[in-house]
Amino acid sequence: MAKAYWISAYRSISNPDKLAAYAVLAGPSIAAAGGRFLARGVAAKTYEAGQMERTVLIEFDSVEAAIAAHDSAGYKAALDALGDGAVRDIRIVEGV
Repeated sequence: MAKAYWISAYRSISNPDKLAAYAVLAGPSIAAAGGRFLARGVAAKTYEAGQMERTVLIEFDSVEAAIAAHDSAGYKAALDALGDGAVRDIRIVEGV
């Protein structure tokens, strides 16, 4: 079974306090669902149409595990804490 990767690109952060509250809940919820944080932070370098924005890369054992993590009650609580504090693009991609 192929691994899966959850990629979050933060287009904008309008409320750092809400983002911090989200992080307190999201990290443990994702880890409890089997997610392993591989990278997080602002891009070291961008090319082509890349933007200097916060990006998070999380590895899961499968697409199903990544989807289950996103749809879990714990992650829902994190999303509620984030509210309108950031605009993000989240993708779950199957590994090769």
